[in-house]
Amino acid sequence: MPKYLFIYRNEPMPAPPSPEEMQGVLAQWGVWIEKFMKTGNLLDPGDGLKECGKVLRQGGTAVTDGPFVEAKEILGGYSIIQAANYDEAVAVAKECPGALHGTLEIRELAGFS
Repeated sequence: MPKYLFIYRNEPMPAPPSPEEMQGVLAQWGVWIEKFMKTGNLLDPGDGLKECGKVLRQGGTAVTDGPFVEAKEILGGYSIIQAANYDEAVAVAKECPGALHGTLEIRELAGFS
């Protein structure tokens, strides 16, 4: 069965969410993870990404800090699912909190391994 990478992108927030708002979002994620682990669609719930990392360019000759949160869009995290086809992957994505609060990109893994 094909595997898909869900890539979560968000716009920078003007202020961090309140603890109550954060608990609500985490609860939504918990429901989604539990449901799709049981169906067998969710292989790896993934993780969020910290705001900044390193960017490697030109075969390792240039290593810079980044990407920066000043960007219009932030790569926020990922998950790996399996689905029969893109239609099923989209159905799983439509219930994902990452799609409710930002942009969710769906990419089929090439399966080189």
